[in-house]
Amino acid sequence: MGFGNISLTRFILLALALVASGCTRDAGSLLNPKGSIAADQLGLLYQVTAVTMIAVLPVLIFVPLMLWRYRYNNRAAKYEPGWDESRRLDLVMWGVPFAIIAFLGVLLWRSTTLLDPYRPIEPAAAATRVQVVGLDWKWLFIYPGEGIATVGELAFPASRPLALDLTSDTVMQSFMVGALGGQIYAMPGMRTQLHLSADSPGNYTGENMQYSGEGFHTQKFRATAMTDAGFANWLDAARQVAAPLDAAAYATLSERGTKDELRAAFPTAVTQDGAVVFRLGDPGLFDTIIARYRGSVPVLPEQQPGSLSFQNTLPTGAKP
Repeated sequence: MGFGNISLTRFILLALALVASGCTRDAGSLLNPKGSIAADQLGLLYQVTAVTMIAVLPVLIFVPLMLWRYRYNNRAAKYEPGWDESRRLDLVMWGVPFAIIAFLGVLLWRSTTLLDPYRPIEPAAAATRVQVVGLDWKWLFIYPGEGIATVGELAFPASRPLALDLTSDTVMQSFMVGALGGQIYAMPGMRTQLHLSADSPGNYTGENMQYSGEGFHTQKFRATAMTDAGFANWLDAARQVAAPLDAAAYATLSERGTKDELRAAFPTAVTQDGAVVFRLGDPGLFDTIIARYRGSVPVLPEQQPGSLSFQNTLPTGAKP
């Protein structure tokens, strides 16, 4: 009996430790917001949780109390077999849930509009615009205005909003920088949008939240909010090591592989922080990737990065 109690206690403590470890307020967590969008989303989470507890807590409290009071051997409990109605109880049981649902409906409707990922953050004209392409198992960040593209790091000035256009050149993926805002899906042939902002310079964790194969767990990147001067210096340093993003380079990017394998394929194009940088040859690359999936003829497997047929058609020199 004692051994069973000790085992149960250890199990409970272990479960609590695991739950607590998943709620760490680190740089990549929604529970530690570093931008206005993430802060509003966290506030909404707290509001919804608090209102929901109005219905949940009475159940958690009174059900055990009722089971204890009306247990079989409690002779003090009042027995009323003829009781069948209480208008006051009905009013509480039906009125409170109705009020909660009405309140949450209005709150979530307003929040959905205010926190729409497609809604630009002012000043929208000054936003840093980046095009994001999901690949196996890496994110390609295209800066059309600056003429470069990076893998492994999304850099932007903290003083301006960040406007992202996203698509995928492989399977569906889910883009998220937890400390700056919510997630958005990236799908082949589609353009989705996400607007984020950072309160101050800092490094935050970004990742793919949609399982996409064996290298899925490595598809993370560093989102770096910088000062204006720091961003200008970062651009200068990136352009000095950038490799040309031609058809052969993009074929290597499209190969299934991790960031480490990409660094090995382009050793001279790696910055001090580990990002792989390319010099953008075609400023319309992002639109070209989307257009391939929007034609009247289906894209053949041999032309779809991520498919086994595409991988087998790559030239030997294109594989890391």
